[in-house]
Amino acid sequence: MKKKEIKCVIWDLDNTLWNGILSEDKEVKLREDAKNMIIVLDSRGILNSISSKNNYDDAMKKLEEFGLSQYFLYPEINWNPKSDSVGKIVKHLNIGMDTILFIDDSEFERNEVTSVYPEVMTDDGADLVKLLSNEILNPEYTTIDARNRRQMYLESIKRNCVEESFIGTNEEFLKSIDMRFCIRQAREDDLNRVQELTVRTHQLNSTGVTYSFEELDEYRKSGDHKLYVCELIDKFGSYGKIGIALVELGKEWHLKLLLMSCRVMNRGVGTVLLSYIMGEAKKNNSILLADFMQTDRNKVMYVSYKFANFKERSNDGKGNIVFENDLSIIPKIPTYLTLITEC
Repeated sequence: MKKKEIKCVIWDLDNTLWNGILSEDKEVKLREDAKNMIIVLDSRGILNSISSKNNYDDAMKKLEEFGLSQYFLYPEINWNPKSDSVGKIVKHLNIGMDTILFIDDSEFERNEVTSVYPEVMTDDGADLVKLLSNEILNPEYTTIDARNRRQMYLESIKRNCVEESFIGTNEEFLKSIDMRFCIRQAREDDLNRVQELTVRTHQLNSTGVTYSFEELDEYRKSGDHKLYVCELIDKFGSYGKIGIALVELGKEWHLKLLLMSCRVMNRGVGTVLLSYIMGEAKKNNSILLADFMQTDRNKVMYVSYKFANFKERSNDGKGNIVFENDLSIIPKIPTYLTLITEC
């Protein structure tokens, strides 16, 4: 098994989550080690979902009987190929395919999924106790945001339902949900989440550099740096801490790291933190430099810099770029949200 942090475990049901085949025996028996694993994963901030060939109503009724239905996000219970189901779940969750663990007792089904998505990790579920202790399912620490991750996704589902029925423009909808974007300098109790974001965020990540708790704490205390953290809140609840920025101060401000969770990409807030930092640098009569490491996954961040009027100062031809911005043009903060800097 690859050494990659898992963000979601997708479960088969028959002879995996429970013993027996539901369509043949309505009295299937829940595996207690499976129930325990689901609850523990949830407490660690690892999501759970389902890909099962079953009748949807019967399966959900049985999960409710077992007291587990609330733990599964975007369950795919149908007769389609399981690779189709896995693809839909990953699209809904907006996470990387290489952060999925698929548990199914059937070798055929595991192979069918990996034939389409070779980056998905699989397991037959024979020894769930041992699997639960695997490092890929054991984050170094569990933040408040992690413990609330499932709840935040449930709030997102409610948001999406309201959005689908909303009559009006996208901007009118965003204004209607009372979005507040909070930016402040990081405190010590933010650092575990900040560290987690550097590890888990790849698409809207300027460099991909990860930092230890101790390194982040040094930057937080340093008079030569600013470590910003931001949170997005609306009338449905909090999205949690969704972005960070590390700035080295001086005659030229130098943005060493900028990242934003992909969960908020469709909320039109991807460049708010960048615009704020540009404004702060201009107040200090500085220009702004920004490090960027080009990868296959952070093209959106590259485009964000270019649209914000950043120019390349240097490029080593290996993907390492230093951008420069004279701050003559600073993108405006969207009118559909409220910016809060004391939160």
